[in-house]
Amino acid sequence: QVQLVESGGGLVQAGGSLRLSCAASGRTFSSYAMGWFRQAPGKEREFVAAISWSGGSTYYADSVKGRFTISRDNAKNTVYLQMNSLKPEDTAVYYCAASDLLAIDKYDYDYWGQGTQVTVSS
Repeated sequence: QVQLVESGGGLVQAGGSLRLSCAASGRTFSSYAMGWFRQAPGKEREFVAAISWSGGSTYYADSVKGRFTISRDNAKNTVYLQMNSLKPEDTAVYYCAASDLLAIDKYDYDYWGQGTQVTVSS
């Protein structure tokens, strides 16, 4: 099992940047692919980005491609989401998740954090 705790959310103006972190407990962190998802009020949870266990492969939603970067540090049991050029439509609760496979479908992820709020003002 793995426990996940997100941090780094907050309020930022449009065009600004934030870096989210997701700290994992458990010795098997490096064996999991990791993903970031987000959920805005009244909307379904949607895929944002994913990274393979080694960090060698990444996937992004079209809506964040070129603006967001996912990375991981297996020595620190942490996955990051660098978010640049933020837009008001990026406002959501952001969740990190762990999966046995590199996937974009939320149903493929077994472990979830509690989420961190990101609010982008116009």
